[in-house]
Amino acid sequence: MTKTAFLFPGQGSQVPGMAVQLAKASQAARDVLAQVDDALGQNLSALMADGPADELTLTANAQPALFASSLAVVAAITEHSGKQLADFGDLVAGHSLGEYSALSAAGVFDVPTGAKLLRIRGEAMQAAVPVGEGAMAALIGADIELADKVVEKALSSGAVQIANDNAPGQVVLSGSLAGVQAAMAIAQEEGLRRVVQLPVSAPFHSELMQPAATAMAQALGSTIFNSPSLPVLCNVTAGLESAPDALRDNLISQVTGRVRWRETLEAMAADGVTRFIELGTGKVLSGLVKRTLKDVEIISVETLEDIQAQF
Repeated sequence: MTKTAFLFPGQGSQVPGMAVQLAKASQAARDVLAQVDDALGQNLSALMADGPADELTLTANAQPALFASSLAVVAAITEHSGKQLADFGDLVAGHSLGEYSALSAAGVFDVPTGAKLLRIRGEAMQAAVPVGEGAMAALIGADIELADKVVEKALSSGAVQIANDNAPGQVVLSGSLAGVQAAMAIAQEEGLRRVVQLPVSAPFHSELMQPAATAMAQALGSTIFNSPSLPVLCNVTAGLESAPDALRDNLISQVTGRVRWRETLEAMAADGVTRFIELGTGKVLSGLVKRTLKDVEIISVETLEDIQAQF
């Protein structure tokens, strides 16, 4: 039997105009955007629609915006079909902040709660490290073994670790500016042709984010988690989880831990998933599925037309 996984995008997919088409076509989508605006006390939906791009890209805005876009799609699917997401699929997973979208889509917490948590997360991550002291870099073409070797050699220069194992040939490092720049030089010495320092404002998914992890432990500790309607494949373990306490702990660990996305996709395939549906803005995760797995169906759902075609 074919299994279906729903995927929820992370930071970097945001773009002015996101969710606009769907909001025009769906009352349920408009309701989700309004819930997020109310929860944050901000007209985030206007920023999502019209930009400016640099303001939308700020971590504290981008994270709840991508969450709002994905949950607007989920609501529109229910509005169109009269069914819940669990009626159409077998499990959910989200990339970094997308794990919050996946949990909300599976009923672990409601939309206002998810939006508020991501605003706290975004602000805490931004505040954890002074601008200019941290960095991230993509090792294009590197496998995880080469990335491990580079990190080991660079550690004497400063804090650096693997932040994202996204797909074969796409590994991201994060840490102190000195550590990351040393790793970039070592990667080139090891023969890697493309090593790119990323235009990010903080060293996400590194130990330098510990202040943000502490803030999220406090915020998540006072949040009620329901059992998910679909099992969740978590970033930090690349394993299926349904226990509310474990889901909460994994979100805390995720702030400083590695996003094991390649392993997550491989685990889904090993579990029999052959159909991957990305819900929300962009096609970044669809591209990572394509790079990681062969002979699977990949679908991106962002507009009402997409929903009508699939559900």
